[in-house]
Amino acid sequence: MTDSPSPSITAAASDPARPLVSILLIAYNQEKPIVDAIRSALAQTYQPLEILVSDDASSDGTFAAIEATLAGYTGPHRVSARRNATNQGISTHLSQLAQLAQGELLFVAAGDDMSAPNRCERVVDFWLAHERRPDLIATDLADMDEAGHVHERMAPTELDTYRSFDDWLVRRPWLIGAAHTWSRRLFERFGPMLPGAAAEDQIMVLRAILSGGAMSLREPLVRYRRGGLSRKRRYGSVAELIARMRQSNRYGLAELAQLQRDAEVAGVGERMRAALAPKLARERFIHDMFEARSGGERVALLLKSAGVKPGLRVRMFLYASCPAVYAPGIWLKRKVRGERG
Repeated sequence: MTDSPSPSITAAASDPARPLVSILLIAYNQEKPIVDAIRSALAQTYQPLEILVSDDASSDGTFAAIEATLAGYTGPHRVSARRNATNQGISTHLSQLAQLAQGELLFVAAGDDMSAPNRCERVVDFWLAHERRPDLIATDLADMDEAGHVHERMAPTELDTYRSFDDWLVRRPWLIGAAHTWSRRLFERFGPMLPGAAAEDQIMVLRAILSGGAMSLREPLVRYRRGGLSRKRRYGSVAELIARMRQSNRYGLAELAQLQRDAEVAGVGERMRAALAPKLARERFIHDMFEARSGGERVALLLKSAGVKPGLRVRMFLYASCPAVYAPGIWLKRKVRGERG
């Protein structure tokens, strides 16, 4: 492991036909799968390549596994490992690495997934074939179970059809950010992402659509592990359900703030504000309902929030005021799951 480029990287980086690119490999409490993720990064056929492996203050042995896997590496790539002193979350963590990276293209890599050996090579070829214009390239993925067995191909939304902000307004794409590659230009224009967002995929795709464009490379170049940090988790109690609901609300508000800020930079702030108004009203209502200090405040919110659907208002009022109402339903779901298991 080294923080200085090898002679081969230094020489190749001066060749405009082979730009220096960077892998941003982020990990959090992924002590076991991080080993395979790192090995797949080290096995990349493309040069010149730098690999930044970063642990977001894991509470398990993730960073020790990173150091052990990189120990003694003498291959052609520039590799460095770092660890955050406190947990930063995905948006801040990736922004940190983007600022540290030297590459023209930034490959996102999750600590529980694996990149095909030719991932960087194929994406760079694709980017160069399109005259370095795309600011985001998304590849297909291969579904991989927790044991590492590969199953069907996963094909997110075709991004080539999103040629303007109008296209994004009509239909937001289905994305998996673990198979995305960004151009450095996205951070030069829009700056680092705001803290607090749970995922970066929608944020960065919108940035690309508002800039040089987003494109899809229809090859499964990432093995996407089931059961990772992004999986949908089941809840075992009303308190756990509410905690996750409030966390999702914080994530939603952070993403909306980022989308609005980026739209302002691109000169479409008013149109974005109008498009996000219904969702922002819902998220603010949920936040205010849980933050209300008294039953009277909650009743007032229930009655005056005309921009929010009545059903949602009632549900959030009950969750915040008398959550025990939902306990029997949660118990029944747990029982049914147990019997099926």
